Amino acid sequence: MTPKVTTLDNGLRVISEEIPYLETASVGVWVDAGARCEQPEINGISHLLEHMAFKGTKIRSARDIAEEIEAVGGHLNAYTSREQTAYFAKVLKDDTPLALDILADILQNPTFDEDELEREQTVVVQEIGQAQDTPDDIIFDYFQDIAFPDQPLGRPVLGTSENVQSFTRDNLSAYMDQHYTPGRMVVSAAGNVDHDQLVELTNKTFLRSTSTVDNSNEEANYVGGHLYQSRDLEQVRLLIGFNGLAYKDRDYYALQVFSTLLGGGMSSRLFQKVREERGLAYSIYSFSTSYVDSGLFGIYAGTSADSTCELIETVCNELLDVVENIGATETARARAQLKSGLLMSLESTSARSEQLARQLLLFGRPISNAEVIEKIDSANPSKLSAVAERIFKNGAPIITALGPTSNMPDYKAVGEKLRRG
Repeated sequence: MTPKVTTLDNGLRVISEEIPYLETASVGVWVDAGARCEQPEINGISHLLEHMAFKGTKIRSARDIAEEIEAVGGHLNAYTSREQTAYFAKVLKDDTPLALDILADILQNPTFDEDELEREQTVVVQEIGQAQDTPDDIIFDYFQDIAFPDQPLGRPVLGTSENVQSFTRDNLSAYMDQHYTPGRMVVSAAGNVDHDQLVELTNKTFLRSTSTVDNSNEEANYVGGHLYQSRDLEQVRLLIGFNGLAYKDRDYYALQVFSTLLGGGMSSRLFQKVREERGLAYSIYSFSTSYVDSGLFGIYAGTSADSTCELIETVCNELLDVVENIGATETARARAQLKSGLLMSLESTSARSEQLARQLLLFGRPISNAEVIEKIDSANPSKLSAVAERIFKNGAPIITALGPTSNMPDYKAVGEKLRRG
């Protein structure tokens, strides 16, 4: 079950992993383009394009697309992130050619019908409104903006209502022509799929030539700072964050282990200290988000207005302590959690095809589970202490809060405490 990779003459890469005992296959197309490719005036176009890809082609209506895939019991889906956009399907093994044909059709021959565009713009505006009304969603957009202000990486994936309503079919076509080129795309499959057959089908269905347009992204520039927004809510939604690490950073896996140790489960430092010992929050966890050239490390919590200062002080004290005091037992437990989560997730063909595509786009090659596990196992307490020190001293922190924020502590005082240790 070793992944196979083939690069077509037009630059499109095909990667697959055959799992012959399964009756299904997952196949998709990952595009090395997302919200990070957008300037302010077109923020949101990547996400709208993802929606519009399913709204009709030169040979299929939107209904045809839905009915064809569901007639064989399969399903189609897609998502847009800051650096990538993905379109994928899961089908029975004999229906892989149909799934690939539909994916090729929607990505090469969309009509961007005016009526469909108007309806979908309304749908996306509703989606933006829903995100604005969901504190646990919008707080992360604020966090991203404070980390990378006035940069594509700091703007919301959904864009703004004004932008979305202004886009025309010509805007969508121009964006697709520039970014949806074979050299920026990967066809990935996992499950009961034959690699040679997949390559042959891809050659027949993906006919676009590669582009010479410069598609380089603006380099990320972490800034940090704070945003306290008052809203009539029962709780303060709070994020405390720091400059993180890029995917290729030498300490990437050490940071993943550290994040698990700090706030990745019920046995983690933050869960035990904040929830179990002090009862300051129902939900608290840490996370690490990476990009091609940067990253973010953060801690999320929801708490009452009266408990905000105590929670932040407790978190800061725990961050300062963990840099100096990381034990072998908790490190081993965090490594085990991370490894099991990885291996359990890859029992899904959809997750496996996504992982293969992302690895090819980011690293230019598939990375074996054994290699990943070896890197996780090498993260000992001293490495975790070093990466924690690196993260917490790497520039100004971020604090974003949404809700009853009148009791929020002074941002400068919190930042100074963390810097001094």
